Amino acid sequence: MEYYKFLRQYVGHQPIILPGAVVIILNSANEVLLQKRYDGGWGLPGGLMEMGESLEDTAKREVLEETGLVVTDLQLLGVFSGPDYYLKVSNGDELYSVTAVYYTRNVQGGLVIDYHESETMLYCPLANLPHDLTDRRLIEPYVAQIIL
Repeated sequence: MEYYKFLRQYVGHQPIILPGAVVIILNSANEVLLQKRYDGGWGLPGGLMEMGESLEDTAKREVLEETGLVVTDLQLLGVFSGPDYYLKVSNGDELYSVTAVYYTRNVQGGLVIDYHESETMLYCPLANLPHDLTDRRLIEPYVAQIIL
């Protein structure tokens, strides 16, 4: 059972802190891999930490599960947390996210979409990010730094 689901058995919809990680994966054309989730707009591959994992391990596992890609040489760009990262989801669950943002161009394997989590995936030019990008504030601070 996923850790957050285990916690929810005890705290119901009360606010909890959930750590997780996302990865900015760039190809040679400086396009970022985005996934269209069923529960909202476009975002970065990633997800929530499980017991005993490091944030880097979380990032690698989530990318593999969601995309079929193996990512290596992850560079930590930053960690986002605080009151601006409070969420109340449609089922009433409340949370404060703590999200580590990693970056890599080192990818192995072919893209295989997990259709339980994603409608589709595509590489998008950094200069033309979708208007419904939910992770915009996780990407934009690093655009100049990662396309060098």
